Amino acid sequence: MKKNTLSFVLSALCAVTVYADNPAFNWPQFRGPNRDDISKETGLLKEWPADGPKKLWNYTNAGSGYSGFSVVDGHLYTMGTRDGGEILICLDADKGNELWIAKLGNILDNKWGNGPRGTPTVDGDRVYTLSGTGDLVAVQAKDGKELWRTSMESLGGKRPGWGYTESVLVDGNQVVCTPGGPKGAMAALDKMTGKVVWQSDKWTDGAQYSSIVPADINGQRQYIQRSMTNIVGIAAKDGALLWEQPYPGKTAMIPTPIVKGNQVYFASGYGVGSMSFDVEPGNQIKMLYDETGATPNKVMKNHHGGVILLGDKLYGYSDGVGWTCQDFKTGQLVWSEKAKLGKGAISYADGHFYLLEEGSGNVVLIDATPNGWHEISRFKLDPQTSIRSPQGHIWTHPVISNGRMYLRDQDLIFCYAVK
Repeated sequence: MKKNTLSFVLSALCAVTVYADNPAFNWPQFRGPNRDDISKETGLLKEWPADGPKKLWNYTNAGSGYSGFSVVDGHLYTMGTRDGGEILICLDADKGNELWIAKLGNILDNKWGNGPRGTPTVDGDRVYTLSGTGDLVAVQAKDGKELWRTSMESLGGKRPGWGYTESVLVDGNQVVCTPGGPKGAMAALDKMTGKVVWQSDKWTDGAQYSSIVPADINGQRQYIQRSMTNIVGIAAKDGALLWEQPYPGKTAMIPTPIVKGNQVYFASGYGVGSMSFDVEPGNQIKMLYDETGATPNKVMKNHHGGVILLGDKLYGYSDGVGWTCQDFKTGQLVWSEKAKLGKGAISYADGHFYLLEEGSGNVVLIDATPNGWHEISRFKLDPQTSIRSPQGHIWTHPVISNGRMYLRDQDLIFCYAVK
């Protein structure tokens, strides 16, 4: 090999190694580092080949469930089922081989598909995860050794109809979750021991299906969460109820809250729509737009699959409207596109949205722009599972981490090169 060729190859290998191990591109929890489904990676493919980006590997033994991915330091963590129980799975993120599994508890039985729904949360040398039946387990990241466990039932919770779907939050020294119920709908546990630090005894609604978002509003650290009837801000230090805003839902409240500055935004499906308000000093609520009040807003009726705030615009799928861009401040429709792609999940990286259609498995790359739908590339997920419930779809969100895109259809996990 000529000297200049060898130098080029070595440089390229070094670049790949540095990129793959870059902690800035880790994806340690549901919806990424900031729980917003936004990746900060650059240098990704601007378009894909006709048959899609190169498939690097396909793991086939994840079992049932809709659990998403955390990807940290070359390891991929998700949940599934095996041998009559729910499990936490660790894979080599680059090669797809199984490194270890940890047992969680019984399998959630549900007509929409059995198994876990949430995403593991990685914090340092530990992984925290909540099973579909409500077992909260902490394990060592290196080998899956169990460190402690508790249950939502022991915290006074009653499992919601479709199981616990929350992806627990690790914030400082606390693991925060939403068991729901009379002891306190939200609970903070010591992340090292699992002992209860506090429960929100002034907020006792039943658990729904969204995940907590942390925020600093008016100088106060707080956790934003929703129930079927209310949106709340809970003090991070002691679980006090800081503010509560009625938000009547229907059937299920699923999408993750969005917070920017002191503006809080929620969307919901089943015809409900979106609500946004400012939390002003003194924890006073100033309504900006409201799906039930004087300024009803039906622009973003997001059932699930996520809504992303990019700049001052919101993007996601709205039932009856299609893929939608909504103004964050006013709630007004910017654009919508229903014919090009059906309902699904969304993620963002390097100027593009990655869309996964739940019914077909079509994966589409579009420009992230308020100027309308501009499709770049698409391909269809192949193969697709044979074990999915007839009532279920492909509901796991796409994850882009370290130049790779990870997708899941029940027992099948896919890794594609997108750099």
